[in-house]
Amino acid sequence: MPIRVLYHDHCFDGAASAAFFTRFAAEKFYPGAEFLYTGMMHTPAQTWDEQVFDGDHNAIVDFKYSPSPKLTWWFDHHQSAFLNLQDAEHFHAVKAPNHFFDPSYRSCTKFIAHIAESKFGFTAPDLQQLVHWADIVDGAQYPSAKEAVELSSAATQLVLVIEGAKGSDLVQTIIRLMQHKPLAEIIADPEVQVCYQPLYRKHLESIEMIRGASRPEGRVVFFDLVSEKVEGYNKFIPYYLFPDSVYTVSVLDAGFRTKISVGSNPWTPEPPSHNLATICERYGGGGHPRVGAISFPPGDVDHARGVAQDIINELNC
Repeated sequence: MPIRVLYHDHCFDGAASAAFFTRFAAEKFYPGAEFLYTGMMHTPAQTWDEQVFDGDHNAIVDFKYSPSPKLTWWFDHHQSAFLNLQDAEHFHAVKAPNHFFDPSYRSCTKFIAHIAESKFGFTAPDLQQLVHWADIVDGAQYPSAKEAVELSSAATQLVLVIEGAKGSDLVQTIIRLMQHKPLAEIIADPEVQVCYQPLYRKHLESIEMIRGASRPEGRVVFFDLVSEKVEGYNKFIPYYLFPDSVYTVSVLDAGFRTKISVGSNPWTPEPPSHNLATICERYGGGGHPRVGAISFPPGDVDHARGVAQDIINELNC
């Protein structure tokens, strides 16, 4: 019996959510089932294709809601969990027994663990390290920017691999390893190390790249990496380099989309006064109150730069 799990791709919490859900579902509901994974990425004018729901049962974790009747399980914790008002109304009207949403959780992995235990009596003590780190990573609960950027732990090293790996194959290998292995064993896996070492070198280069491209504007640090052709970066680097900043706004061209990232400094003494998910939602994006993103069509750089400047102006008000 195939079970299709759609998860937020190239995201530590997305991978951890898929791993925890698989253990829960396999041990509680579908023993012996084959679990198949599909990584989902936010794209401009996103819609759901019914063909992705090709399992006997289908689950979405750490990603937007679908009203498809083929969807058996759904877990999400993002403020921007619905593609449109109709989907939100559908969720609240149908009240499907295995569809769960709570934006108060910092990580979807911890949310799934809570639901699995409180509603279904399932616990996985050997996965508590995974749940713990998913909450730290997705909730930006690192004690310092130094720990987040200098990658001294197995978890932060895995974040680099998951976010930077080409394609989804290695991420899905890691999802399978996460179900039974501690993080230190996963990062030491030879296949994972082959990917980690060059990514780590690029990570060090990206620190200097962001240092050179950054332009402080009031409480905001802005940098434009379109010409660098990078698909992503460690989102804590700006606060590592500019510890007094409150917000960061960046523009980059990831090939399949042009992207604005908006974040807030977890360690700033001045608490952020803006809900970044709400700001991003106005431009078709979303996220969490303290971090968000907006996707534009490939090559829509001038538009993205204009929106980025509008957001910078708003954050400085």
